[in-house]
Amino acid sequence: MPNHPSREPDSDPYDTPPDPPIHYAEQALLGSLLLEPHRRETIGPLGPEHFARPLHGAVFAAVAALTPPDPAVHAREPVWLASVLGHAGPTTPALTPSYLHTLIACAGTPEHAAAYAGMIRADHARRAVRVHAELLVQAAGDATLPEPASVVLARADILAGLIDNLSSRFSPHPGSLPRTPSPAPPSRDTDEEASNEEQILLSTATARPDALPTMRWLQAEDFTVPVHGQLFRCLTALAYRSAPVDQVTVLWEAQHQGILTEALTARDVLDLLATPAGSAHHWGEQVLRRSLLRSAHTAGLRIQAYAEDRTNTPHQLITGSRRALAELTAVRVRWHRATSPTPATPPRSRAPATSRAGPRTPSIAPAARASR
Repeated sequence: MPNHPSREPDSDPYDTPPDPPIHYAEQALLGSLLLEPHRRETIGPLGPEHFARPLHGAVFAAVAALTPPDPAVHAREPVWLASVLGHAGPTTPALTPSYLHTLIACAGTPEHAAAYAGMIRADHARRAVRVHAELLVQAAGDATLPEPASVVLARADILAGLIDNLSSRFSPHPGSLPRTPSPAPPSRDTDEEASNEEQILLSTATARPDALPTMRWLQAEDFTVPVHGQLFRCLTALAYRSAPVDQVTVLWEAQHQGILTEALTARDVLDLLATPAGSAHHWGEQVLRRSLLRSAHTAGLRIQAYAEDRTNTPHQLITGSRRALAELTAVRVRWHRATSPTPATPPRSRAPATSRAGPRTPSIAPAARASR
């Protein structure tokens, strides 16, 4: 029977409007299971939580919990519908006998019940990824968190675990990259605090350049102010060449790298490098933390856009999400290098010397020689 749109009771405030195609896939599956209960054994793993509409999830929970009637009885009497309504009705006031008949009218082709179930699983995967991507975006932008980096990385781990789990359920296919345009990355946090900390880092690293070789985990792209990142690149270039580092040598390197302009004069550079304070490592961590949160925010927005685009298949969503998380992982690795203490190198034990002919034969004690 054709799957035509139909009006349902308006008493369920938790249901979404029946606009997306998944609504009709859910109706087709439930109608098929009401018509032919034995199809339940052919649809694969499915649970009430996979349904987009709570009303449909309640009907499926009843179908999954009840024992199907005898086929002969099912053909003569509506005992199956009565059982489903009796099981789900007390906890689902929106479910009425008329809606069960609506589901039967929208049953589609019962032989295709497994295909309908696959559609429901795919849409549930999309919604689950979207929810966890939203949580990642929220955590990355929450300035009230006491340990924002830890919370963001925990959210990223949960999202990555979900993607790995889904990859084992949906097979790959050609054209695996999502066609969804990537959203614009969030604007860089160029507030006064971030700018001041970057400036202090540059000044401190110039005054005490011995810290630069141990800060390979920081990159110019991590800075919120592009000019600050370019000056940091000048510092690392001097340190890499083992050249002298001070305000004048950094200024000379900035000239060679084309950083000096009418808007950024030599006097401006010298002023930027004139306020050292504290530890360069500390200020570098502050810069890298902002970069980590910014990368998490960007990755979350990209994955959220992929999940909201219904044209993407589950495999396209998985592939796009993994690529977005890989960019976050690159910053995460550098964050761990910056914040994890360097493990102490255990002393190397010296093995007893042996000749090429093998270990030396122990000498015979005097008492043993005398007994010969």
